[in-house]
Amino acid sequence: MKNNKNTLKRILNLLSPYKFRMAVSLILAVVIVLTTLYLPILTGRAVDTIVGKGNVDFERLIKIIFIMIIMMCVTAVAQWCMTAINNGVAYHMVRDIRNQAFNKIMRLPISYVDSTSHGEIINRIINDVDQFSEGLLMGFAQFFTGILTIVLTIIILFTINVYVTLVVLLVTPLAMLVAGFIAKNTYKHFKSQSEKRARMTGIVDEMIAGLSTVKNFTMENQIENEFKESDEELRVASQNAIFISAIAFPATRFVNSLVYAGVAISGALLVITGNMSVGQLTSVLSYATQYTKPFNEISGVVTELQNSFACAARVFSLIDEEEILPDKDVNNVIKDVEGNVEVSHVYFSYDKSKKLIEDLNLDVKAGQRIAIVGPTGSGKSTIINLLMRFYDIDSGSIKIEGKDIGDITRKSIRENFGMVLQETWLKNASIRDNIAFGKPDATFEEIEAAAKEAYADSFIKRLPDGYDTIVTEGGENLSAGQRQLLCIARIMLVLPPMLILDEATSSIDTMTEARISKAFDKMMMGRTSFVVAHRLSTIKNADMILVLKDGHIIEQGNHNELMDMKGFYYELNNAV
Repeated sequence: MKNNKNTLKRILNLLSPYKFRMAVSLILAVVIVLTTLYLPILTGRAVDTIVGKGNVDFERLIKIIFIMIIMMCVTAVAQWCMTAINNGVAYHMVRDIRNQAFNKIMRLPISYVDSTSHGEIINRIINDVDQFSEGLLMGFAQFFTGILTIVLTIIILFTINVYVTLVVLLVTPLAMLVAGFIAKNTYKHFKSQSEKRARMTGIVDEMIAGLSTVKNFTMENQIENEFKESDEELRVASQNAIFISAIAFPATRFVNSLVYAGVAISGALLVITGNMSVGQLTSVLSYATQYTKPFNEISGVVTELQNSFACAARVFSLIDEEEILPDKDVNNVIKDVEGNVEVSHVYFSYDKSKKLIEDLNLDVKAGQRIAIVGPTGSGKSTIINLLMRFYDIDSGSIKIEGKDIGDITRKSIRENFGMVLQETWLKNASIRDNIAFGKPDATFEEIEAAAKEAYADSFIKRLPDGYDTIVTEGGENLSAGQRQLLCIARIMLVLPPMLILDEATSSIDTMTEARISKAFDKMMMGRTSFVVAHRLSTIKNADMILVLKDGHIIEQGNHNELMDMKGFYYELNNAV
């Protein structure tokens, strides 16, 4: 319940910009309830105009019917306006919370994205927010009107007949107990359902991304079984949630029947004794139905709100994730970078219980080409993550032009690095926009020149729409080599003073690689370059080669020096 209160408080905070609309909606809700509750009174009066056969007050009856029609029209218009306003508020709030969640991702540390299923994150922003909005819409439309209907019905019943009202009130605690029981038991089941749905989304997202790998290893059956297990877990969770929520209908119908029977019997006795007219009995029977109807709706609303709260809580938990530590001084930027980098006594590990980088020292002069080699897990990519401040070091210092990167803004650091990674990333946009990703204001001539430098221009012009060809999600309409060429062209366009190439030519054929190497040589000329490579043939011309093993630089020097040492690098080279 405490979590629900916190979630409700945050939802109300999200609603604060729409206070005026909500006030109008509440006024319309009052109008709807008043006009709806006035109709049974008019119905009773209409019945009382029919005293007996041939004794009907038609003049009065016609007036009452005319007023009833007006009340119905007012109710319909007010209902339409309230629904339109509530829908608008709900969808605006969903937009706000979804923007908050997406903006939060931009401020989350890379460690969170690395350690959390992408499907889980997507599910929270898309599915959970949708579920949240659906419950909210029902809550807006029915919760307030339900409570108001119950209160006003009791007041009106008191004005008609006290004894009938007491009969209704005696059954009310039972209706409240039923609603309370349903509300208490639905939250945990809907929360479990949401979590299971997120897991399934994660499985689907991962399998679509790696479908070719799954097929290559003929793991279709195993993946299908994994999906079936997840689907079964979701089925059980959903069944439990639906079962609990489904109790609402028969339980509230039972209470309805008790109320209606009590009112009908007591009212009939009062009519026989002359303490109530037939018209009044008609009215109180209508009110008995209207009185119990809000309990039905509120039970349904509570069920939906519990589901909504469970989904909202998951979205809020994403929004509440710990962000990247803010820059110490937003004005502390680095300018006129030549490419001097100094790494001094750096210690770092992803899991603090497992050591990785220990006492790393490195002195790189401007324009040097530094190659980093070593077995998988030795810390090659970790060094890149630390240079770019994707992760902050545990101790020691990394300096660029004598400035500690811990004191420099992350934006300033990353503007001075260009990265071409083994894993390509292209957005769902035109090829022109993808190349200009780091320089959106680039002219077409600049984009085309960068593509030519990266040897991408020829294949681009062979595409149906040339530079305006739309790259599908993940670049699936391009080959792996073509995607890599576009990523290289993207860096060719901005040409920062320092470069990071993480096995940047891994997806390119040998002939193209030879041509790209010339482009790289031109691009790296006069620029500090860090080249992470698995193929030693790509780094023989490096000014310095760092040989890593278990997070330590165990050897360093140029190719010839390392070969003369006949150490670990020598063994790696001969093993190729």
